Parts: sequence; C-alpha cells; structure tokens
Amino acid sequence: MTLEERIQQSETRIFKAVFPNSTNHYDTLFGGTAMHMMDEVAFIAATRFSRQVMVTVSSDKIDFKKSIPAGTIIELVARVGHVGNTSLKVDVEIYIEQMYAEGRELAIRGSFTLVAIDEHKKPVLVIK
Repeated sequence: MTLEERIQQSETRIFKAVFPNSTNHYDTLFGGTAMHMMDEVAFIAATRFSRQVMVTVSSDKIDFKKSIPAGTIIELVARVGHVGNTSLKVDVEIYIEQMYAEGRELAIRGSFTLVAIDEHKKPVLVIK
C-alpha cells in the first residue's frame, strides 16, 4: 500500500450530538471538551495509520472559529497531514450541523502530534 493510500484509509470521522451536559455557561460546547474529542479522533486516525501504540506529545495551534451551540450535531474529521520517522501530525476539524436544517460549517481546526512507542515507551519507526 502506498503512503497516500494509507493516509486515505486512516481518515477518521466521528459524529456526536452536543447535549447540555457538555456545554459551558454560554450554552456552547466547552473548549476543553472539544479539545478532548479532537485528541481522541487524532489518536484513532494515527493508530489506524500506523497500527502501533501511539501517544500524543503535543497539540499545535487550535483555532476556535465559531462557537458550537447545544442542540447541534458535530462531525470530527482527522487526517494524517505529515509522516515523520517516529511521529505523525494529524489535522483535526470540527464541523457544525444544525439538527433540522441543511448545511454545515467549520467551527474548530487544530493539529496534534503523536509518536509511536514500544513496550518500554521509547519512540519507534511509525512505518515498519
């Protein structure tokens, strides 16, 4: 399998409903909850790409472009953006969809770096 095919096959999409228990006092998705979900989908995409133990080592700039209100549907999309020797950079976007209307819009964008590790927690090659 080529690198491009591997990247395409590891793209990960998760849909969630935004319920009041995950919102802040403005009735919008709490930023920490959004970052947690983004890290999780980045981890899944990295693991699907490498099929190895992966750990997050950094989150890069995360842009909160639009608040996400309670009562909406969100889609998290994770794509491997860069492959290094022992690490991957995974780009994550969150899109908002109204439950009862057409269309969607980008709300949050960020990237996460994950490293492949062995049983001794030492970095190993991402692609064997």
